[in-house]
Amino acid sequence: MRFDFKTMEEKALPHFKGGEKELNAKMYVDANNKILLGRLVPGATVGEHKHEGSSEIIYGLSGKGCVICDGKKEELISGVACYCPEGSIHTVINDGTEDLTFFAVVPEYSK
Repeated sequence: MRFDFKTMEEKALPHFKGGEKELNAKMYVDANNKILLGRLVPGATVGEHKHEGSSEIIYGLSGKGCVICDGKKEELISGVACYCPEGSIHTVINDGTEDLTFFAVVPEYSK
């Protein structure tokens, strides 16, 4: 299956998971995966949250930010991936001066 994020509609998700400002996202969701191209403006965050039954992989595309996973802060920049294992508490923060864009995949584990 092919996804062309250039043609997908971007949706603004205000205070996503309780975060600051909004997450702008282009998403594909089915029973097995959530695949997301995300954009956070400077100062925006994805609120702290935990995945039960899944993990999350976050790959930086442009801008500068960080992922905090179980209290450990990791820089998120172009070419860097952060892995948040199942059950971890994590957030994404744009602490830079330009938009932070990232690609994220949340695989749903078999139950």
